[in-house]
Amino acid sequence: MKKTLLISAASLMFASPLLADGHSEGEGEPTLASVASEALESDRYAWDFVEGVTTEVGPRQAGTEAEARGREWAMAWLNAHGFENVADEPFEMNTWVPGDIARARVTAPFAQDMVILPLGNSVATPAGGMEAEVVFFRSADELRAAPDGSLTGKIAYISHQMRPAMDGSHYGFAGPARWVGAGIASSKGAVATVIKSVGTDYHRNPHTGGTGWPEGVTPTPAGALSLPDAENLERMFERADGRTITMRLELNPERIGTTISGNVVGEIVGRNPSLPPVLLACHLDSWWNAPGAFDDGAGCGIAAAAALNVQKTGQPLRTIRVLFAGAEEVGLFGSTAYSAAHIDEPIGVGLESDFGADRIWRFESNFRESNSDLHARIASAVARFGVANSSIRASGGADLNIMRDQGGAIIDLQQDGTRYFDLHHTPDDTLDKIDPVQLRQNVAVWTTVAGILANESASIQTGGPIPSAPAIAGE
Repeated sequence: MKKTLLISAASLMFASPLLADGHSEGEGEPTLASVASEALESDRYAWDFVEGVTTEVGPRQAGTEAEARGREWAMAWLNAHGFENVADEPFEMNTWVPGDIARARVTAPFAQDMVILPLGNSVATPAGGMEAEVVFFRSADELRAAPDGSLTGKIAYISHQMRPAMDGSHYGFAGPARWVGAGIASSKGAVATVIKSVGTDYHRNPHTGGTGWPEGVTPTPAGALSLPDAENLERMFERADGRTITMRLELNPERIGTTISGNVVGEIVGRNPSLPPVLLACHLDSWWNAPGAFDDGAGCGIAAAAALNVQKTGQPLRTIRVLFAGAEEVGLFGSTAYSAAHIDEPIGVGLESDFGADRIWRFESNFRESNSDLHARIASAVARFGVANSSIRASGGADLNIMRDQGGAIIDLQQDGTRYFDLHHTPDDTLDKIDPVQLRQNVAVWTTVAGILANESASIQTGGPIPSAPAIAGE
């Protein structure tokens, strides 16, 4: 496990004197600054949410009974904490499940088992498995250059050189091995695809995640090896001395037809319902192989905590709406469904938390130039928490499709992703990996930003189209 920077609350807080109840001296109601400072020291909500959903529900694979239990749990939590207009907004989806068989074994020349998981949307191997020669590609680009038909009857293995990065940028570099590798390999005749997990840890835990096939290309079995197993396979190629490496692969995922997923919403209702609301988004589903603490139970806890903390300062001017999107991991179905259902209902500004729970280090907006005063006020307010201003134009997370579709205002509060891809889509995405101190810093920053936005009376001008979202950690 990589080490992360732990920041004490005291080193981040430059607060004015507070009374014992958290009120600012001389005032009858808590200020936004004092509530954010309290959150930095003692979070009442975010940890409770992520601990509860991971303990009482666990993994929440999209479209399954487990995800439905997650929605019921989340709605009960929101109602218990005083949110209004709590609802489950259902949508249909074609549901994929992973099955219960995932085996890979190198059969020659260095026979041994390897640890593998199916990739989302993979089809099953024939009953009893399949065996074929493995062809090594160092990247998706190298695979693209392979001649058409050259992989007929073979298994493509795709590697990459992903490294940890604070901004998570290597995900975009390595991700194509998973996102499009199987489709490219199938188009060149491969009977299956195996990839080096798109991640940065060296536990023997494969990283799953979705893959896909272009129209007209027949889907084939696809799986991810753990990083230690993938690198062992690569060493085998170095030592094979021209001998053919063969692998036996057995996977049994399946599509179970149309089922119901849904988006959970709840509101802290504002004083002026004519003003477009502030949207705080996350996603509630997880892959089947982990309870989804980092990805993305913590994000939902952070968003909900921020809304509740703003309410402590009095009823906000604008409504704050939380969106716990469903079926994000398998294709952003919840985000797409929410936008389709609400596209004619303007949203004032959107934020998403979906990159773990480590500290926020950078603030971005898409209105730095068009609404420079608001951008500057937010940047100044979050600086005391160690958050840097940025000229990078925010494009929003996976569950903010409605903001991109409306051309609306977006803020990105960038979290430290140095260790995120150690955990992403693995069985290690568990509650114990969350650092409470860093989680509280997230809550304090989100409380500050949401509070400023929820009490902004003027329209937030964005000044131009929003670019497509970059590679998103939740996908």
